[in-house]
Amino acid sequence: MLSVIKRGISKVKEDIKVIYENDPAAKNFLEVILCYPGLHALIAYRFAHRLYKWSIPLIPRMISYLTRIITGIEIHPAAKIGRRFFIDHGEGVVIGETTIVGDDVLIYQQVTLGGTGKESGKRHPTLGNNVIVGAGAKVLGNITIGDNVRIGAGSVVIEDVPPHSTVVGVPGRIAHRAVIDEQGNLMHNRIPDPIRCDINKLKAEVEILKEEIEKR
Repeated sequence: MLSVIKRGISKVKEDIKVIYENDPAAKNFLEVILCYPGLHALIAYRFAHRLYKWSIPLIPRMISYLTRIITGIEIHPAAKIGRRFFIDHGEGVVIGETTIVGDDVLIYQQVTLGGTGKESGKRHPTLGNNVIVGAGAKVLGNITIGDNVRIGAGSVVIEDVPPHSTVVGVPGRIAHRAVIDEQGNLMHNRIPDPIRCDINKLKAEVEILKEEIEKR
């Protein structure tokens, strides 16, 4: 039991540290402890998840429900979440029962990691390591999001995404150039538009064809 408590405290320390690393608004330790609903939801989840693994009935779901009321974040106690997970702002985040989240994952407000219907078994997404999911994005179904993937704000992802990709749009499409800064953070104000790129490509091809026809 003592070792379990020590591991839990160690994870909480990591969760606090990652807030400082990712949010320039974090000014001091007390502010992080008191004013970050993502941290509160994650601490509650880790406790509920431990109870769930011990096969304790009802209580883990009650903890999840109360946490949703307080923080606006719903994490099913059966979900599997890795280390250094950060929910920025957090309001409206939903993480489903069979979701698997890797290490060093960052998600923003209004993100859903959910299912697509009433199917049984594994029905929620699996996120690899170092994934960023932008505000309002929906990642749905039993799909796999590879390591180092960036999902743009408002995107709806319903298919597997290979590692080192940037996904934007509804439905989500892979943009061939990842717009990230030197630290590897997705620059939400510079997300490429794959549809516009395709249209521009078609326009260029039409111009080439017109030039060839005029030469004949």
